[in-house]
Amino acid sequence: MGLGARLTGNALATLDQAIADGETPGGVIAIGRNGQRLEYAAGDTAVRGGAACFPVRTDTLYDCASLTKIVVTLPLALQLLDEGRMRLDDPVERFIPEFAANGKSSVTVRQLLTHTAGLAPFADMHSHGWSLEEIMDFVTGQSLAYEPGTQVVYSDFGFILLGRLISNVLGLPLDEAAAKRIFEPLGMTDTRFCPPPEDRPRIAPTEHYPYEPGPRWGVVHDENAGAMGGVSGHAGLFSTARDLTRYATMWLNEGEWEGKRLLSRSSVRLAVRNQTAPAAGGNRGLGWVLKGDRWDASGDLLSERSYGHTGFTGTSLYVDPAAGLTVVLLTNRVHLGRDKSVVRLRACLHNAIAASLEDLSI
Repeated sequence: MGLGARLTGNALATLDQAIADGETPGGVIAIGRNGQRLEYAAGDTAVRGGAACFPVRTDTLYDCASLTKIVVTLPLALQLLDEGRMRLDDPVERFIPEFAANGKSSVTVRQLLTHTAGLAPFADMHSHGWSLEEIMDFVTGQSLAYEPGTQVVYSDFGFILLGRLISNVLGLPLDEAAAKRIFEPLGMTDTRFCPPPEDRPRIAPTEHYPYEPGPRWGVVHDENAGAMGGVSGHAGLFSTARDLTRYATMWLNEGEWEGKRLLSRSSVRLAVRNQTAPAAGGNRGLGWVLKGDRWDASGDLLSERSYGHTGFTGTSLYVDPAAGLTVVLLTNRVHLGRDKSVVRLRACLHNAIAASLEDLSI
């Protein structure tokens, strides 16, 4: 028995409507529940000149953007916690000594993971011709933008630092650590940083920058991640709906996938619990966006236990433990320009799925 005709008719039609409305050229939805999976692809990978136009398939590769934060950096950090190599309240300077400069010696790993570390959201680090180490010198040397712990300010810098911290502790580049510790155990065979040229026909292109001859295609959209060689703790990952559903199911199973434990139950439960004080103005777990946060994209009908994350390119991944549900949405909405939005699509999709599941007995 499949996931149901009503689910197909209602939830999947939200993507068709978004394409018709010009919000994205195409996309893929993957819904998982009780061991069953439904995948739906619609539209085209490209509509603007400079990149070949292919129909979207369920195995089309998308630039995940900030899903990198919760698919790579978060689980690797939690593994260090599980292995006794790190505490959440360890100061970041313990692992990155140069970070202590300019009054940051008390900033903790927990604060990086919850976007409460006092760091600015982002800065242009790509237009200066800096090397990777010059970029890292800039990131580690910045001054605090606010008192740590007093606000939730979404910051790429925090996850760039976490990526460096993980590499320092493991003695491995971040992409190698992710492949060895996350992708390979989960069978995420289509997930990688810096995809090779032969993957290009399967990749949905992103934005057409005015200073480039065509849209970014198989190259990370995030300019700072690109300046860092395509590998960073905040962006750079490419993946498919199938692979991300495997990852989301591991979280739904509290750290386990097909008999293999990647994360302890304790660390999973901790990560999806609110870690931010009410005065800070957010509802954040470790990495995850929780129900009620101002950036929450879960819609109105997923349960209060739902959690997830979004990516700037038009991606999202949500888990609802109360419903035994995972939802992955992959689009390349930025291909049509940064003014295009899938904020409404995400909420409507989640609403339609939640309402449809009430009528299903699975």
